[in-house]
Amino acid sequence: MSFTLPDIILQTQVQSALLEDLGRRGDITSAATIPAQHTADLHIVARESGVLCGLALARLAFTTLDAQIQFHSDLADGDLIHAGSIIASVHGNARAILSAERTALNFLTHLSGIASITQRIQSSIAHTQAQLTCTRKTIPGLRDLQKYAVRVGGGRNHRMGLDDAILIKDNHIALAGGDLKQVLHQAKQAAGHLIPIEVEVDNLIQLEAVLSEGIDLVLLDNMDTATLKTAVEMCQGKAKTEASGGITPARAVEVAETGVDFLALGYITHSAKYLDIGLDFLSPTAP
Repeated sequence: MSFTLPDIILQTQVQSALLEDLGRRGDITSAATIPAQHTADLHIVARESGVLCGLALARLAFTTLDAQIQFHSDLADGDLIHAGSIIASVHGNARAILSAERTALNFLTHLSGIASITQRIQSSIAHTQAQLTCTRKTIPGLRDLQKYAVRVGGGRNHRMGLDDAILIKDNHIALAGGDLKQVLHQAKQAAGHLIPIEVEVDNLIQLEAVLSEGIDLVLLDNMDTATLKTAVEMCQGKAKTEASGGITPARAVEVAETGVDFLALGYITHSAKYLDIGLDFLSPTAP
């Protein structure tokens, strides 16, 4: 399945990133050192193995600065790459290419890093029924892109924003007066039949109370493995289960094997390591 985002959505992100990097006066180093009409050829090359993501953003970074730049790739987001893989070739004005270089690489390395760790964790739990999901712990302004990278890596998205679903946490219950039954009644009235409702619990007593009210999805927060197993058994035939709270890649398999339906890991967006990708310049040419 393709998860490609259209250019009209990506363009705003690229323009913002370029403006941030170019500042008020543009790339003064390239302007001072490279003749205006010189052209250059380069390859975007993987330095390590992973899952490619962000190719369209890299292309737009170059072509936004100079529409005459030629960007070619035989790959697509979601493809596996290895050290030495040529991701794309770029030809055009040398100044423009250098000016867009860092922006293009920032998108590629960051999003490929997210897609890669997502794929690695999802593959490690493939023998279970659990599906890996991300959270709202994203970089402000980059949520759409980061969650796109999660999908490219084989994971699922949790809420894109606060308007996607009702997720009742302990603070909501406390600030609403502490009456769980009343809070759930109000939530169901507000949600109607289209908006899903999920409730967070951090112990089995809370879980029992929530299940008695008829909820479709329960967020099991910061539970140890033994408690998770018991919670999953209690939810059988009553509600779907989602484990969350401090789950690291090293613990993902252990949690998935408890039988939970979903694993929510903020790690895959807020702590993913950049995938090592670089540019190999060929000789610039004079006009």
